[in-house]
Amino acid sequence: MLPSPLSLSEIHRRIDEVKRFLSITLSIANAHTVEFYTHDVWSRFMAVEPQEVLRAVSSHNDRQRAPEHKTKENLATTFGFCNDTNRLVDAQELLQAATTHSLPGLQVCMSRDELLLALRGKTGDAGAELVPDEFMNSKKSHEVQSMSEVVAGLAQRCGVKQVIDVGSGKGYLSSFLSLQYGLRVYGIDSSTTNTHGAQERNRKLKRFSRAYQKRNKAAWAESDAAQARQQESAGINPEEASHGGEGGVLSQEEGAISGFTDVGPEAANSEREDFFLHALSEDLVQNATPRLPPSQLGAEEKERRKRENLERKAQNQAAPSAVFSPLTSHVTAETELGELIQELEEAVMVGLHTCGDLAPSTLRMFVAKPELAAVCSVGCCYHLLSEQFGPSGQECLQGACGFPLSQYLRQNSCFCGRNARMSACLALERVSLGRGIQMESLFFRAVLHVILRERYDFVKSEKRVGNVYSKTKSFVEYVRGALRRLELDESKLSDGDIQGYHDAYAPRMDEMHAFNMLKVALAPCIEGLILLDRLCYLREQEHLPFCALVQLFNPLLSPRCYAVVGLKSRDDRNSSSYT
Repeated sequence: MLPSPLSLSEIHRRIDEVKRFLSITLSIANAHTVEFYTHDVWSRFMAVEPQEVLRAVSSHNDRQRAPEHKTKENLATTFGFCNDTNRLVDAQELLQAATTHSLPGLQVCMSRDELLLALRGKTGDAGAELVPDEFMNSKKSHEVQSMSEVVAGLAQRCGVKQVIDVGSGKGYLSSFLSLQYGLRVYGIDSSTTNTHGAQERNRKLKRFSRAYQKRNKAAWAESDAAQARQQESAGINPEEASHGGEGGVLSQEEGAISGFTDVGPEAANSEREDFFLHALSEDLVQNATPRLPPSQLGAEEKERRKRENLERKAQNQAAPSAVFSPLTSHVTAETELGELIQELEEAVMVGLHTCGDLAPSTLRMFVAKPELAAVCSVGCCYHLLSEQFGPSGQECLQGACGFPLSQYLRQNSCFCGRNARMSACLALERVSLGRGIQMESLFFRAVLHVILRERYDFVKSEKRVGNVYSKTKSFVEYVRGALRRLELDESKLSDGDIQGYHDAYAPRMDEMHAFNMLKVALAPCIEGLILLDRLCYLREQEHLPFCALVQLFNPLLSPRCYAVVGLKSRDDRNSSSYT
């Protein structure tokens, strides 16, 4: 049974809490790192030393916060900021507040296992392991396996066999859904290159699966033959050994397998055929059954087998297009799915790391199209979202924007800002383990900006510096490479001049490090506001019986780990009154 979703008033309360927190702290997230020194960002926002912030971050990550005693002054603060100066005076208070106003702190998310239990009465298991080296890296393998089980549960719950994968990219999720769960998947991507690549990858995947099946069966046949020879030489009846004899005693091998897996001998034997084969649906892989030789068949049986073979051949020829169909199209909420998919039936709509506005468009399509029974959407690239309102609440864009999506936040003219949305893409869990920000590259870029302002009166250009850092070995090389990219006269600066800028700002590098660590701490709160907006949008639809935020992935493997999940009732799917 599905749990009761958060009420609209509860979602509003959580949104208000996050908005109040960000009203004080969002200016940090919106400060551009490039302008860190030219705009003297540290002095504008901070009344503490950078070392104090870095110590606070380190102790907060270790969950070993010591009690703070404000002995400097009895300052009135809000989330660590002085109420009079609006500058940070207590880093620990800010970090604690950031944790409280993240999605885990707000306690608004379901776990993946909780959702699977609600959908089908049992939690998920690891399922079949893919071969990451052959088809995808470990991150993508984790995402595909975790999400596909949820999508299959949604399809089963709704009684549908079609899935529409929006922004399907290279087709990893689509292929696995079709092969593992026998679902008919339509992968829609705006890139023709991605679509062709997905089609070719799916073809190779099926060819690999058939070859793997033959090798696997041959290996196990040889193993069984060797075991039978050993049993015969030991005077053991093979039939008794495999069935346990009258006393029901298992063979040593079967007993060991059963003991480690909590399964009986029949299930243990069936596990021999998994590995990659277990990633295929029963529709695509059929176990061989014992058959009589043709000489012992009657005319009726021969005719029946001939008919079966012809039918199976026709199915195999149709399989590449019938199970997973990559399509090329740019989709929006106004897209008529029936024009793209002629065989369209009721379906589950999914999106795995759909960029920018495509994630909210997926939710709009789900609400608007009666043929869509459920949705599971994981967004990414928040910096590519279009925003309807500016910092003063003025309307900047008309029409369907990516943020805000909900009526509640649109009524409040909610603004986030591109730099803040860029900050929301930072991975707190990874950075906490020292696997995040390349601080030197950010430092180089900020000092370069000082040089451009002071020596070239440079304000803005359509040209971009790009990824010069990875191709250089020193700050001097970096600056010269950037000047060439910007088509500026590098002869105006000697190597000594350039190195002098580096040496002048190097003592202040800790300021940038500390400031960026605070931006990382705020990232989950900004992401939380964006995702709560999407959840609120679904909850505003009166006839949706269930919607939730679900943590699908391990954030260390996949930082954008939250899915927006929604389900329609059967009556609502038969209606076309969605707005």
